[in-house]
Amino acid sequence: MQIVDIFQNNLILFYICIAILGLCVGSFLNVVILRLPRMMQQEWRQECQLFLHPEQALIDQEKLTLSHPASTCPNCQHRIRWYENIPVVSWLLLLRGKCSQCKTPISFRYPFVEIATMLCSILIAFKFGVSIETFFGLIFTWILIALTGIDFDTQLLPDRLTYPLIGLGLAVNSYSLFATPTQAIWGCLLGFLSLWSVYIIFKLVTGKEGMGHGDFKLLAALGAWLGPLQLPLIILLSSVVGAIIGIILLKMTKENKPFAFGPYLAIAGWIAFLYGEQIMTVYLGG
Repeated sequence: MQIVDIFQNNLILFYICIAILGLCVGSFLNVVILRLPRMMQQEWRQECQLFLHPEQALIDQEKLTLSHPASTCPNCQHRIRWYENIPVVSWLLLLRGKCSQCKTPISFRYPFVEIATMLCSILIAFKFGVSIETFFGLIFTWILIALTGIDFDTQLLPDRLTYPLIGLGLAVNSYSLFATPTQAIWGCLLGFLSLWSVYIIFKLVTGKEGMGHGDFKLLAALGAWLGPLQLPLIILLSSVVGAIIGIILLKMTKENKPFAFGPYLAIAGWIAFLYGEQIMTVYLGG
């Protein structure tokens, strides 16, 4: 293909395109992180109303989607113009971190997600080069970023993201892209069962639920992409990352909030995706 040849002959251009794409996707992921939980809550409310009071008119009849209604300032409802939505540039240079109308501060998280998505995308491109692995690696990365943001905010790992991630991992590895088909199947199964068994044992001993079901599905997805041999590393890394970030957040917020484990699983899974084999080689060889 002509565009592939162009990128292979000019890697700088390839990385620049990946960086721009990462910024644009990061802007979209901000919308997903904010709206997807609200869309789910709207659906739950309507389903409950249909079950309990089917004779009443539905609440929230205007369906919320990722594209409708248009993005607005939550304080003054100012409709965000296209040039106010340019990734990073608008926040930094045009808006300077504030709404153009009411001057309410805009969270730094928006450009942070955009920059993080760009940097992660460049690392994927640098790791796999101009290849089909980069294409699917980018999708894997972007879904993990969305799951991380949603779980941080709401302690939810939506099935509409984890299930496609599982299915896509099994599909791409049917061609042995990142693991063999057998490894993908067993990685998915053992990833789910490993956390599910911990959940069941904890519930039997304490009578409480120690984690959400989404964590099982996320680890199953990581197993489907990476295979079973990476699962111990992912669990170990997630514990280390969780401890470090948890301590930092506790020091910053001074609040004792419930612990969301999904973000640390996602971060650990992404690290293992890129550097798992090198980490295991150093650990076992050292």
